[in-house]
Amino acid sequence: QVQLVESGGGLVQAGGSLRLSCAASGRTFSSYAMAWFRQAPGKEREFVAAISASGRITDYLDSVKGRFTISRDNAKNTVYLQMNSLKPEDTAVYYCAARSGGILSSSTYYDSWGQGTQVTVSS
Repeated sequence: QVQLVESGGGLVQAGGSLRLSCAASGRTFSSYAMAWFRQAPGKEREFVAAISASGRITDYLDSVKGRFTISRDNAKNTVYLQMNSLKPEDTAVYYCAARSGGILSSSTYYDSWGQGTQVTVSS
C-alpha cells in the first residue's frame, strides 16, 4: 500500500477550473495504477478517471470526458486531475486511490485511499 494525500480542492464558479494533486509516499508509486473517485452528499462514490502505471492508458467517466484530464509524474510520485468547465454537478469530495495492476473503474479494487479534498462549484 501507499499513503496518499490530496490537495487543490476549493470553491469555484461554474465554468472555472481546478487542478487536484495527489502525492504518494513510497518508492513503488510507478508500479501503481491511480484513479480519482468522487462522492457527493447522499450519493455513492463514483469513478471519475484512472491512469495506468506507465501513464499510457487512461479512462474517464462519460460526463467528464473532454473536461477533465488525469496525468501523473512518476518522478514526483504525484497524480493530477485537471478539471475545466466545471459544473455544479461536479461538486463532491474527490478521492485519490491506488491499486497494483491495471486500471479499473470499481472502487472495490483499489486498496489505498487518500482522505479526500472538497470541490464545490457554485452556479
